[in-house]
Amino acid sequence: MQDVLIIGAGPCGLSAAIECGKRGLSTEIIDKHNLVHSIYLYPTHMQFFSTAEMLEIGDVPFALSNDKPYRDEALAYYRKVAEHYKLNISPYEEATSIEKLPDGTFRVHTRKRSGTESYREAKNVVISTGYFDHPNYIGIPGEDLEKVTHYFREAHPYAGMKTAIIGGSNSAVDAAMELIRVGAEVTVIYRGKEVSENIKPWVRPLFEAMVNKGRIKLHMESSVTEIRENSITIASQDGTEQFIENDFVLALTGFRPDRKLLASSGVELDEEMEKPRFNPETMETTVPGLYVAGVIASGRNANEVFIETGRIHGRLIAEHLVTKSS
Repeated sequence: MQDVLIIGAGPCGLSAAIECGKRGLSTEIIDKHNLVHSIYLYPTHMQFFSTAEMLEIGDVPFALSNDKPYRDEALAYYRKVAEHYKLNISPYEEATSIEKLPDGTFRVHTRKRSGTESYREAKNVVISTGYFDHPNYIGIPGEDLEKVTHYFREAHPYAGMKTAIIGGSNSAVDAAMELIRVGAEVTVIYRGKEVSENIKPWVRPLFEAMVNKGRIKLHMESSVTEIRENSITIASQDGTEQFIENDFVLALTGFRPDRKLLASSGVELDEEMEKPRFNPETMETTVPGLYVAGVIASGRNANEVFIETGRIHGRLIAEHLVTKSS
């Protein structure tokens, strides 16, 4: 039986395993996907807003020639960290439920990619799952069409196509800039008065220049109300509607953490924000011995916890576990 079972092999889960291991606690990580799967799902050529230093875990330097790393560099870095610490990781094994046993330990029921069901037992459990498996759906007619995606990987498949982007965040702006480079006709639709104030400062002026030149058509204070095979309907706040020709829709409306595992384990949730109740000094939830780390500790706004903030959760957890056992 491990001292700590960590569910989720993202940067925050890796950090928790490292911090626990430094304090002599035995750990295992399980993940229904591969190592740092959320980063793997980022756009192929994405550059982080954060500096390399802010993404470091386990006191392993993230050495780069550039200040801000790209996706592939981050993938290589976290593989290096996992290898350096010889972390005990079982990929492609999903935690399906968490059971608190009479003696206070935990039994975590799992399912492997092959469908084989099993379980792990541990004295403590850390839930550090991500959110990319659960996009925020708009709930409009046509959203389930094959032409619609909530993920943007790279621009090539959309070359020369009439493409609409729903959203005004970094992901939407980055996608728009990549799409115009391959000759796509790009329309951005966003319900806000202006794109997010958190847009990367080195990208914003380039985006605004493309809008001013007409390379990107920007509809602010607007929303897509219907998606059809060859067109979309855009409604503005004053009630007017536009119908434009369209081949593909990128609904980049963000993602949300999955709460089912937390709820099944008996953790109390804040009803308004769907946020787990936990002690911010220890990250322990209302179920003794069950902790949260990373974005799963956030509310509906998954952007309130980033790698640079979530990476410290592991240290808080490890220190609390050592204190409890002493």
